[in-house]
Amino acid sequence: MDPDNQPPRASDLESRVMTSPMLKAMSHPLRRRIVSVLGAQDYARATDLARQLGVAANTLSFHLRSLADAGFVEEAPEHARDRRDRVWRGVNQSYKVGSPEEPIGPDDEAPLAAYLHQMTMDQQEMVAKVLAWAPNYATGREADAKGELSIGTLRLTQDEATAVFAEVCAVLDRARSLHHEPSPSDEADGVRAWDYTFMAAREDL
Repeated sequence: MDPDNQPPRASDLESRVMTSPMLKAMSHPLRRRIVSVLGAQDYARATDLARQLGVAANTLSFHLRSLADAGFVEEAPEHARDRRDRVWRGVNQSYKVGSPEEPIGPDDEAPLAAYLHQMTMDQQEMVAKVLAWAPNYATGREADAKGELSIGTLRLTQDEATAVFAEVCAVLDRARSLHHEPSPSDEADGVRAWDYTFMAAREDL
């Protein structure tokens, strides 16, 4: 793969602080899924997204328009086969919900709380699925490795922790570049979307 044609790494892109319209748009689980899937590749056709997510094309179109209005996605007509072909891409790969350096305003606190509650539910559901699958894999009843879960503790200084987290993000960025362009052979080649959560918490959180 030509390094000059590599997509921008997530760590090289400026993270965008989500606004109230963005937080409200992400209240729907399908919209969160669309943003996640589009973040894993450069672009995707609406028909392919509908098939991948198992929803009707008109349903997907409605939610794509809502995400476009909020600033999450945009059309990518340069990748369209014809005028009827709708192709979409994510506007950013990285988003954040504010920080001490860029705090959100009072009007954003309620949408933020609602969004974080939905994210909590999403993460609980994913962990529950992995833990429900794990016994069948451990006993050999399920041969397909569909999940991975690693839990542990590290003893690090703040600077060491920052360096470790940056290294993990770099590994994920390299993995993202492996299949950043959709291909008709993806399904036959075994290319699937893998959801991941990298989370770390200090003992005094």
